[in-house]
Amino acid sequence: MIDETAEEIREMQTHSSSVVAVKAAVALRDLLDREFGSVEEYVQALAHNSSALRGANPSHASLWSTQNEIVAAVKGTEAGSVEEAKERTAEAIDAVVEVVETAKRRAAEHAAATIEDGEAILTHDYSTTVLDAIRLATEEGAELTVDVTEARPRFLGRKAARALAEIPGVETTLYVDSASGYCLAECDRVMVGMDCIVEDTLYNRVGTYPIAAVANDLGVPVDVVGSSAKLVSGGFRFENDLRSATEVTLEPPDGFEVENPAYDATPTRLLRQVITDDGVQTL
Repeated sequence: MIDETAEEIREMQTHSSSVVAVKAAVALRDLLDREFGSVEEYVQALAHNSSALRGANPSHASLWSTQNEIVAAVKGTEAGSVEEAKERTAEAIDAVVEVVETAKRRAAEHAAATIEDGEAILTHDYSTTVLDAIRLATEEGAELTVDVTEARPRFLGRKAARALAEIPGVETTLYVDSASGYCLAECDRVMVGMDCIVEDTLYNRVGTYPIAAVANDLGVPVDVVGSSAKLVSGGFRFENDLRSATEVTLEPPDGFEVENPAYDATPTRLLRQVITDDGVQTL
């Protein structure tokens, strides 16, 4: 099951990193049904399989941090038996899943509290946390205008636009990515999700950096929303996902190369605030 999950995670390119983290954590339960001759053998198997899951998507900091938490919870204690080590693994998995699932909800609640009635917001890509924040704000009576950029080449912004169009009180407009400079002048803020923030850099869906740069030039604040598990201070090395050229062009390139990075790097100096389950952090 773990090998299959690792392969599935490699293919889960449109899913949120929270979904990936939960799926990987639950996959480790497979070890609880296996036989091991000693605690040391079990811990080695846990560490090995966790490493395989982390490696399935090295761009997701929440996957990295939650897997490390599970392994550390077992390694950091002196289990007297294999069964005891398994019990601690099960407890750590349950704790991680609970934290990830509640963190998204709390981050959305904190973000919703900052949204004012009548605001015009631009968002990029497809962030379930941003969508939940907008939905919660409208449930409190806010009427909003939300512009969405397509997030080419996979057009995840179109998915976001369809979801926003179903929320009462939200007037939604879809733009091509290159039109962000056109619509930003009429926006009150940018609100995007995050893959992760490592020290002073936000990694998010490609196209985020130019939007933040243009917004900064126009004086439009940029807010980032997501779980605090995506804030990493050290030990994690972000690896971009260079995707297939066929997502960009169906015709074989003749005399030129095609680069298709999934993410770009935005300096946090371009951000106004980061909103997580811990609250609002002004930068």
